[in-house]
Amino acid sequence: MAKRRQLSTDEWVQGVLAGDRAILARAITLVESRNSVHRQQAQEVLQALLPHTGGARRIGLSGVPGVGKSTFIEAVGLKLCQAGHKVAVLAVDPSSQRRGGSILGDKTRMAELSVHQNAFIRPSPSGGTLGGVAAMTRETLLLMEAAGYDTVLVETVGVGQSETMVAEMTDFYLVLMLPGAGDDLQGIKKGVLEIADMVVVNKADGDTAVRARHAARDYEGALHMLALQDPDWPVPVQTCSAIEGTGLDELWDKVGEYFDKLGPMGRIKARRQRQQLHWMWALVDSGLKELLKQRAGELLNSTETAILADQITASAAAAKLLETLKKP
Repeated sequence: MAKRRQLSTDEWVQGVLAGDRAILARAITLVESRNSVHRQQAQEVLQALLPHTGGARRIGLSGVPGVGKSTFIEAVGLKLCQAGHKVAVLAVDPSSQRRGGSILGDKTRMAELSVHQNAFIRPSPSGGTLGGVAAMTRETLLLMEAAGYDTVLVETVGVGQSETMVAEMTDFYLVLMLPGAGDDLQGIKKGVLEIADMVVVNKADGDTAVRARHAARDYEGALHMLALQDPDWPVPVQTCSAIEGTGLDELWDKVGEYFDKLGPMGRIKARRQRQQLHWMWALVDSGLKELLKQRAGELLNSTETAILADQITASAAAAKLLETLKKP
């Protein structure tokens, strides 16, 4: 099998800007690579593309397993594509904690959307990254924008800290809930509601339609007891059926209302600026940890052994390791 020719930085940039799907897919692989040479070129490509980014609506979406995220995204995505929009879906699959592999089955779950000429679906393994999002999801999002996609949907695994992390990289955070889940307010994840820009009760069809409406009222009541994330945006609660396609137009009109209202006020721009600072410090934290592992060497192993043997406290061990960063 012939080895593919390595592209120059200019070829990567021009290919992405031209919307070349093959080059876009390879560019995403480039930014996800852990190879130091690839990482260097990826940063050069991203820097050159930066002036062409920022034009898309970035929508984060999460919900508990079984809530119908993939069905919902396909239904919404198809409506947008048919209306002339270009839709990118960044779907993050959980990586195995034992072997590190991922199923990466989102294209099979969104069979119709995946073959639409106006859509691009990219499943990526979370790689064990905290927050249920891939380490390079933010960079991939920039590539999608540079390639001309005006709506980027970021789907997370819906567990752990995924809600917080996806909200830190998108303009609008939508949470999918199951019918009946609102019957017990103690079961509502308060942290999720505090950062949500919209709550949607899915599967409001058939015998569950009444339960969905009851759940929506419960969520509305719960939201009234929480402080608004933005005083100019009371968080709406909608119901829909992704399978039947009902309620999707209404909820997407609400998403549009959010951008039309808060965009001119500078809120979305300010949100993105805060996210960039947050991401910079997250990368600094990650980089320092890797640097510490390199610098500490054998000291790291002996310190971990001492902790396991109850010979040193965790705080004393951390201070001991951090001292290695002060040495030239």
